[in-house]
Order: sequence, then structure tokens, then C-alpha cells
Amino acid sequence: MAQSTISARIDSNDKAAFDLFCSRVGLNTSSVINLFVKKVISENRIPFEVSAPTTISLEEGRNAFYRLREEAKENGLQDMTLDEINAEIAAARAGK
Repeated sequence: MAQSTISARIDSNDKAAFDLFCSRVGLNTSSVINLFVKKVISENRIPFEVSAPTTISLEEGRNAFYRLREEAKENGLQDMTLDEINAEIAAARAGK
């Protein structure tokens, strides 16, 4: 089987930590990278979740609040007391 080389730039501290991890599990860095490549190929996906952080702007937050407030008004819930709201939350957490 022909061999190829992959070259990637990473932070020096990350490389040192990765090399240490590899040695602790009894493998070398190249073997672990090969395991990762084989897993990606066999599953046809990255074998862990990759996602962007969930951040919203202040305007998006306000708009969501106003939409929820309008929905509460439409459903006759805008005048709930704090005790009623807490009871709703408790019931939802209890699965009721």
C-alpha cells in the first residue's frame, strides 16, 4: 500500500498535549491520526459533533421576547402571576 503524508499546522502547546495523550494510550501521533481518518471514511462523517457557538444579538433576543409576549397574549397567558409561571415550569419539568 502506497503511503502519503498529511501536513497540518497546529498550536505548539496543542501538539505537545496531543503527543502526550497518544503516548499515554500506547500509540504514536501518526497512528492516532490514521485511526481518525479510517473512522471518518468508514462512517462517512466526522465522528464527533461540529457546531458553531449559539450566540444571538441583542436585537434578536428582544425580537424573540416580543414574539413570546405576543403569543402569551394571544393564548390569554399575559396576566399569569409569578407563582402560576413557576407552577407551569415545575409541571413541565415533572413531565406533566
